[in-house]
Amino acid sequence: MNPLEIDSLSKRYGERQALDALSFTVPPGEIFGFVGSNGAGKTTTMRIAVGVLAADEGEVRWGGTPVSVRDTARFGYMPEERGLYPKMTVAKQLVYLGRLHGLSASEGRDAMVRWTERLHLSEYRDKTVESLSLGNRQRVQLAAALVHDPDVLILDEPFSGLDPFAVQDMSAVLKEKAAQGTPVLFSSHQLELVEKLCDRVAVVRRGRLAACGSLDALRSQAPARIHFVVEGAAANWPDGVDAVASYERLDDGVLVELAGTHTENDLLRAAMPHGTVRRMTWHQPTLTDMFCDLIESPEGGTDR
Repeated sequence: MNPLEIDSLSKRYGERQALDALSFTVPPGEIFGFVGSNGAGKTTTMRIAVGVLAADEGEVRWGGTPVSVRDTARFGYMPEERGLYPKMTVAKQLVYLGRLHGLSASEGRDAMVRWTERLHLSEYRDKTVESLSLGNRQRVQLAAALVHDPDVLILDEPFSGLDPFAVQDMSAVLKEKAAQGTPVLFSSHQLELVEKLCDRVAVVRRGRLAACGSLDALRSQAPARIHFVVEGAAANWPDGVDAVASYERLDDGVLVELAGTHTENDLLRAAMPHGTVRRMTWHQPTLTDMFCDLIESPEGGTDR
């Protein structure tokens, strides 16, 4: 299997810079999460990667060479704006799409049977897509991306509108494809799922890469924060404390960011005169915490 490389992609729509020298690599066997606010450039990047759009600058490489039309035929793509034929039955549609990707009629039929069974769609094979629920349409769209056994999987918001059982099925399929050595790139606003599934994550902001790495690596770059519960203290007790860079009030205390070279001992000494310290624990930020910090950073305002 080969890595998928996004190298210095730039794309402009009129006056709007959708992508600005965006770069990252998805190695074989990795589930790579691609997150950002609406309009940050995720869908544009994916469309360029599969050849639906052309970049103004930069290139997409697979196996070290620029992606060709023949290469993209080996990609599995699930667009955010679903591209199924509403009046065609599930079975006919999947066989047809398999044929477009080079499968024979019998191979297409076998793949259709395999993926409709795998994604719990067997009973809907003779139903039209327009007659299905949103969740089952999502399952069919995933089957359409997988029917030709792709070498690269690119999914734009694949978990949107899915119930918990469908989320489990979708997650299991992504893990299976990665275990087979397939580079898996997907975008999602459901950051808890991204955190559970992904080996690495890229955060894009206004078409630029704001951060990229494993969750542990991203956490190591986040501000050091401590959760304090001080019984009897005023809610604003950290005001004016030299060791406090900033703080956030919580239902059960405060979340304090250390200032400069100060340590937790400095914070403890500062808190003790205000009441009884019942809790003092290092806060491990979630992907949601880190995402909000990156998107709302002061450089250039927010991305909302």
